[in-house]
Amino acid sequence: MVELKTPEEISRMRVAGIFVGQVLAELRERAQPGVNLLDLEAHVRERIRERGAVSCYWDYSPSFGRGPFRNTVCLSVNDAVLHGLPFDYRLLDGDLLTIDLAVEVDGWVADSAISVVVGTAAEADLRLVRATEEALAAAIAVAHPGNHLGDLSAAIAAVADDYGYPVNTEFGGHGLGRTMHEDPHVANRGRPGRGYRLRPGLALAIEPWFAATTDRIYTDPDGWTLRSADGSRTAHSEHTIAITDGEPQVLTRV
Repeated sequence: MVELKTPEEISRMRVAGIFVGQVLAELRERAQPGVNLLDLEAHVRERIRERGAVSCYWDYSPSFGRGPFRNTVCLSVNDAVLHGLPFDYRLLDGDLLTIDLAVEVDGWVADSAISVVVGTAAEADLRLVRATEEALAAAIAVAHPGNHLGDLSAAIAAVADDYGYPVNTEFGGHGLGRTMHEDPHVANRGRPGRGYRLRPGLALAIEPWFAATTDRIYTDPDGWTLRSADGSRTAHSEHTIAITDGEPQVLTRV
């Protein structure tokens, strides 16, 4: 069931979104060659503790993971794209790191993700990251009342097609509010004019993610991390937004 939020509730989600955006900005700066993924995890735990917030990931046990997840941030490196389990790994120059963070502040959730190249960046990696960012912006641009979820999905896929990247439809965006995952599902490929009609008060996490040369994924032996089936690089960009009577609000932008 789709739950619409009041303007006051959207404002409270914005508080959570600002915090998520700030922590992601800090992690972007900290993601340097030689830094251990576990140090990034420790930083997030401390920031959540300081804020009096709650991790949406800690103890999360969905059907697609080997739960419970006992970390506060998803860190996915190179061919890993989603649900990356932090482990004892020091980032190398040129690594492509995706950072995905969902946090509850005062009962309301925000969810966002960024992909960054560590140190020296290969043009192919920058292109892949740029494609996910442009796809996210394209979806947000059509997130207006009266449009449909299929319009968002089609906008994402159009960018992927322009860049020549395949699109996986197993995992995508979602509603959120009191909890991290609510209805509706937001696929990264769809048909314009189809699906749920957007209404003011709808809060969505929109999250295009692409692998360079495949639309297939597999689960790492850690039981959580999703990797591209052919080992190609991956990238992921995500914002929490709210549909309004006017322009969509990006709640996780700082």
